[in-house]
Amino acid sequence: MVTNTSGKKKTAIARATVSDGEGRVRINSRPVELVEPELARLKMLEPFRIADDDLRESVDVDVSVEGGGTTGQADATRTAIARGLVQHTNDAELRDAYMEFDRSLLVNDVRQSEPKKWGGPGARARYQKSYR
Repeated sequence: MVTNTSGKKKTAIARATVSDGEGRVRINSRPVELVEPELARLKMLEPFRIADDDLRESVDVDVSVEGGGTTGQADATRTAIARGLVQHTNDAELRDAYMEFDRSLLVNDVRQSEPKKWGGPGARARYQKSYR
């Protein structure tokens, strides 16, 4: 059985394909062990740490992620993998474990950066005004 899922964080979008296999996890066609920085790699592999180790050895996960920065991509990948594992195994206990640990494992974070406006250097900040 093959399961397709997606995850989003800011402008990063990750699409994961979970299938029966022998524990290969690929991010953009590269093994997850080659992902840098290390914090991003650890964040991406969080769903496997919460689930059993034998679950990782029984599935192959292929993720394509684009947009955003390294942390946004890591969060989007994490969501896509967790959703894929829950859908692939059809396990309510795994879903509850993810929800108890962190809701953003299964639910996208909808927050976006606010667009810049005129009259200032950013979205809310204004240029200084001089009286003298």
